[in-house]
Amino acid sequence: MENLLFYVKRLIPTPLLNAVRPLYHYALAVVGNILYRNPSKEITVIGVTGTKGKSTVVELINALFEADGRRTALAGTIRFKIGEKSTRNLYKMTMPGRFFVHRFLRDAVDAGCDVAIMEMTSEGVKQFRHKFIHLDALAFTNLSPEHIESHGSYEKYVAAKLELARALEKSQKRPRYIVANADDAHGKDFLAAKVEHVLPYTLKDLKLYTLNKEDSSLVIGDTTLRVPLVGLFNIYNVLAALTVARAFGIPMNTIGKALADLPPIKGRVERFKSPKGAKKNVTAIVDYAHTPDSLEKLYQAFEKEKKICVLGNTGGGRDTWKRPEMAHIAEQYCDHVILTNEDPYDEDPAKIIDDMARGIENEENLTIIMDRRQAIRNALEMAANNSVVLVSGKGTDPYIMGPHNIKTPWSDAKVVTQEMKALFGGDPDTK
Repeated sequence: MENLLFYVKRLIPTPLLNAVRPLYHYALAVVGNILYRNPSKEITVIGVTGTKGKSTVVELINALFEADGRRTALAGTIRFKIGEKSTRNLYKMTMPGRFFVHRFLRDAVDAGCDVAIMEMTSEGVKQFRHKFIHLDALAFTNLSPEHIESHGSYEKYVAAKLELARALEKSQKRPRYIVANADDAHGKDFLAAKVEHVLPYTLKDLKLYTLNKEDSSLVIGDTTLRVPLVGLFNIYNVLAALTVARAFGIPMNTIGKALADLPPIKGRVERFKSPKGAKKNVTAIVDYAHTPDSLEKLYQAFEKEKKICVLGNTGGGRDTWKRPEMAHIAEQYCDHVILTNEDPYDEDPAKIIDDMARGIENEENLTIIMDRRQAIRNALEMAANNSVVLVSGKGTDPYIMGPHNIKTPWSDAKVVTQEMKALFGGDPDTK
């Protein structure tokens, strides 16, 4: 069916398709809301938006509400969860269409969930998938250039994100909460939302924070929080989540215990260590970083480590501007860079790699391996003792997208696990 729709779209003249597409998507939102009986009015709905950190913040908020004894539903890039049932997101989109969002909320209500936490995107806004969702709260993480070719400009991308703040203003829920990163240049735009509770968060809220090799700690008020996440970007993610949690009455002692016991977040600085007794100590990291800013922050989190970096890039036919920039960032931070295939779609993968390679000045630090599995294997073999292999770009993405919408099942985490086991003779430690 998806391949049929792909070819149908190609047969319709682009101007006609562009003209009818907004009406089509809006009609789907109207029908979905009616069909599933306006479900967002029957459950607390918390949206999370921004360029980076959305998936992690959604998972953090979910963990905090669960720790407080509340039954949760979650919809995001990584997974969909209703109560105890969790399934991997295989859609290659954060906010699937064709009534999915309203059906998800109805299922959450019917399952007796107290709160639904939803990752909300500019692409979802563009297709009206946020319409008729009555938000109780919206958390904003940050903004940086992304989806420029899809939206037409960075300004239009920002405007799409801000539509979610307008949706919060229009929500019939009371009270409403806006939670926003005041250290981001666009934080003030979200904090201008006309709602009952305006809650900024900033590093200035902290008396102290410490970034360690495998975890972080932060002191807020009289409470010290320890969390098994690395990098300054995750300090911000924790601040966003705990600000939301406190707004909904979750006490700090509950927050502290939930953060300390936080399970690994799949595809987000997901860690794999060579087994004890292996011939060398190597840590592999799988992460979704797919913008220049997020890639640089990922590398900075491991700045003191020797690094072999496996780098794909943006999918074919989009955001071509960032290809050489991301490769240049990789060269700055990594001891060696391996460029590899990611999601070429209908574009020639070799052309994508050529665009990226232009950002590399010293070719001695560069290897090109088109086969992604082979690239990961070579990185693990090349890694020195006590070094890190960083595999970025896909995170939990379930497919490599090829020409004519062909999907090849894929998992960076699975491949890293298999190749580490083959190389080191045992399953990697994922704690």
